[in-house]
Amino acid sequence: MQSRFFLFRLMYSALILALTPLLLLYLLLRSRKDPAYRQRFAERFAFSLPATSAKDGIVLHTVSVGEFNAAKPLIKQLLQQYPQLVLTITCTTPTASAAIQKLQAEQRELGRTLVHCYLPFDYPVLMRRWLKWMQPQLLLILETELWPNLVANCKALSIPTLVVNARLSARSAKGYRRFSAFTQPMLQSISQILTQDKNSARRFLALGAKEVQVAGNLKFELDVPKTSTQLAHSLKPLLQGRIVWVAGSTHAGEDELLIQAYQQLKVQFPQLLLVLVPRHPERFDAVAELLQQQQLKFVRRSVNGLPDASTQVWLGDSMGELLSWYQLADFVFIGGSLIERGGHNPLEAMAFGKAVLSGPHVFNFQLVFQLLQQQQAYVQVSTVADLVSTVTQLTQQPELAITLGAKGLKLYQLQQGAVARMMAQVNHFLPMAEVKKLNTDNALAWFDPYFYPNFDMAYFQAEFWQQQGLVIGQSKGRNTVWFIRQQNGQEAVLRHYYRGGLVGKLNKDKFWPEPAAQSRAMAEFSLLWQMRLWGLPVPRPCAALYQKHGFSYSADILIERIPGTTDLAHLLQQRPLSHAEWQQLGAVIASFHQHQVYHSDLNCHNILLDNQGQFWLIDFDKCAIRRAADYADQSWKTQNLQRLLRSLNKEKQQLPNFHWQPDQFAALELGYQQAGHGQSQQISQTIQSTN
Repeated sequence: MQSRFFLFRLMYSALILALTPLLLLYLLLRSRKDPAYRQRFAERFAFSLPATSAKDGIVLHTVSVGEFNAAKPLIKQLLQQYPQLVLTITCTTPTASAAIQKLQAEQRELGRTLVHCYLPFDYPVLMRRWLKWMQPQLLLILETELWPNLVANCKALSIPTLVVNARLSARSAKGYRRFSAFTQPMLQSISQILTQDKNSARRFLALGAKEVQVAGNLKFELDVPKTSTQLAHSLKPLLQGRIVWVAGSTHAGEDELLIQAYQQLKVQFPQLLLVLVPRHPERFDAVAELLQQQQLKFVRRSVNGLPDASTQVWLGDSMGELLSWYQLADFVFIGGSLIERGGHNPLEAMAFGKAVLSGPHVFNFQLVFQLLQQQQAYVQVSTVADLVSTVTQLTQQPELAITLGAKGLKLYQLQQGAVARMMAQVNHFLPMAEVKKLNTDNALAWFDPYFYPNFDMAYFQAEFWQQQGLVIGQSKGRNTVWFIRQQNGQEAVLRHYYRGGLVGKLNKDKFWPEPAAQSRAMAEFSLLWQMRLWGLPVPRPCAALYQKHGFSYSADILIERIPGTTDLAHLLQQRPLSHAEWQQLGAVIASFHQHQVYHSDLNCHNILLDNQGQFWLIDFDKCAIRRAADYADQSWKTQNLQRLLRSLNKEKQQLPNFHWQPDQFAALELGYQQAGHGQSQQISQTIQSTN
């Protein structure tokens, strides 16, 4: 499959190379109406690279202005949660670039650094040059802007890729299936895909994508700029006594229909003001000419034209002000829907509680319109007659517009939460905000400044601690683990990662390359950190190392050593646990399961009891937080408990003095059940079968 993918990618790269003259011609033709299309070619061909400060940060790709606007709430969270990582936002269109540069200036005033550039064209050499320069810790791609060479080079360079707000229609999925030998390996190279809805997730999985979850739609998380609200407030006094009908994001072919409808409506409703907002700036003049031909009294926003009592149409020929228009509206028509364009985003109008009108062609936002239809929260129009009839009704019955808007707003609010779900997945790939990092040519270390204000890579070497006389012990199981006393007096465990099984006899400690954040040490560090944030009883991670070795890596970790503890295996050789202690242990395990934490090796050696009677869980190598997609299958929780039961029975058989009886497990089961995880029947069956 991979060889076929390589062949297809080779053909694809040759094709885009051959089409370069047409690409340049397209940009030049577009530049006749928008000169920005013939500017910054050096960025598009990766000749001009971002500043050095942009390296080793986060890259977020938003192809156009719509995706960028949708991403604003996510961008806000990324800036807040990861201030130590530079965020670079890329796009491919001048309109998106202008919007990003505006945000860039706003963040600069707040003292935050935001980098912007065009994403290079998807030539293999150019894309690899750009990615090798940037070396981002994470690449986020909005919606389904998937470029084969971008994805392939990210995988080759061990850069994790996270596709968010992904949407895949049945039509697009059919096209993907037609070239499955090409698209399936590409989808499998993506670290994770977070979809807007279940149907998209199902289609991605059917196409062979491995890591897919439903996170919701970012566009339900509208981030309204203060400037937008301020503009709406300043313009509102001009509209006293007017009924405001906003037609947003309109296209050629529907402006004519909207104007025809208005010509009929203005006779009966002279107080009706049509705010016409074309989708593309290159059509502003054409629409103005159309209004002039129809002899309508209009003003243009681009020249600060302000409406008076005689104004019939207000032409919104400005950029970035659609949200202001929607705030001023009594009801809104969503453009791109009377023609087979697929419609535009109704969520912005819904967020302001505005009644929504739309044509029949809404396949771009099919799920949202289905939800609106189920709640009878919008009106579909197909013809000029429909427009006239509906606007007449909404004008004569303003309470109907208010009711429709309230239904849409309620639906909008119920669908929120996508940003939180996306940030939860971002956390799996990136270090925590409080964690510092140290980079060398071949190594990356994360460390907690609480333990190490001045960190040194030598801390991962047992010899360093030996020379300082700070080694206080070691554990010689399958491999040596060192116990050390740190400069602040606290104790830590230094562990090198080794391979097990037959492979370990040939390859002792080298692992296949993967993104640093997903490597053995960093994954355990991240998991421990997250569990500490949840208040779960686990040791605090001190530092983690990812060391490159050609086409492999090795890993080490330093973890806090919890003082005054004894592992359960040794404790039961000294004394039995009380009934209350077994119950307490069951409740502790339940608390981990409530957070979907899977401990792959839950045995009696990895459970500690301290002098204050608190149980702790340790050794979270190769453990994980179960994905949301696995929530329906909870059998792993029972398997976790079965693993602990087997280890207790094994120790009982091997040791002459081990204070454990299988019937004591019922107390653990009771504590687990009382904590909200009633799986007593399965556990009891396990006990009976084991005995």
